[in-house]
Amino acid sequence: MPPPPIHLTLQRSTRMRTFTTLVNTVIVVLAVAGHSSAQVKQLPLESSKGLILHNVSAEPATLEGKKGVRLTMSQQTSDELSRLTPQERDQRRVEQLAKIEGVAFSNGTIEVEVAGAPAPNAPAGARGFVGIAFRVQPNNETYDAFYLRPTNGRADDQERRNHSTQYISHPDWTWSRLRKETPSKYESYVDLVPGVWTKIKIDVRGSVARLFVHGNEQPSLVVNDVKSGAQAKGAIALWLDIGTVAHFRNLTVTGN
Repeated sequence: MPPPPIHLTLQRSTRMRTFTTLVNTVIVVLAVAGHSSAQVKQLPLESSKGLILHNVSAEPATLEGKKGVRLTMSQQTSDELSRLTPQERDQRRVEQLAKIEGVAFSNGTIEVEVAGAPAPNAPAGARGFVGIAFRVQPNNETYDAFYLRPTNGRADDQERRNHSTQYISHPDWTWSRLRKETPSKYESYVDLVPGVWTKIKIDVRGSVARLFVHGNEQPSLVVNDVKSGAQAKGAIALWLDIGTVAHFRNLTVTGN
């Protein structure tokens, strides 16, 4: 059988090159589109700029030679609590948040450096509670959160060590309720030191959330039933609890 004419061979070769170029173009476009769908927000957190404060005070601070922002309970909130009886204080939940302006978060990752330590004259149960709240609703009382108990990380008591990390979902799912109904499911051990910068990453996908600490590839805590549900959406906030001096720096939020 004779070979095809040269002009037909050239036409086929040209069509093949055109098809290959088209396929490569589509792949590039899809890759760019997928990348652009992820929105990234970065904050150095060296001041209160970009923060909406709720029951906290914020000021620039340097810790271990690194600039960040220091959060403590606001003086107004502290004064209000001081006028209550011990019983009234025990019954009142005080949410301490610094919400990030202009962020609506449902799924994605939150990366930040944190440090927490008990404040001077903190109650005996203070652990330097510090973390991140996500899917925060406008009432500042409904949200999910991961946080650390830095003084537990190297405690001599193994049970305390096992409570170094914590997931909560306020207002219904407090740490005490979760521990009572499902012991150890929403807490875990990780090595921590009070007042030392600690890298954390929170990854949220629908109803699954994972907490990574110290840049480890494996999570320290996995939650397969995030209480806000798979579709919830809300703000992101720097989080601390009563009796804590908290520091934050280098926040990066990647959301879809």
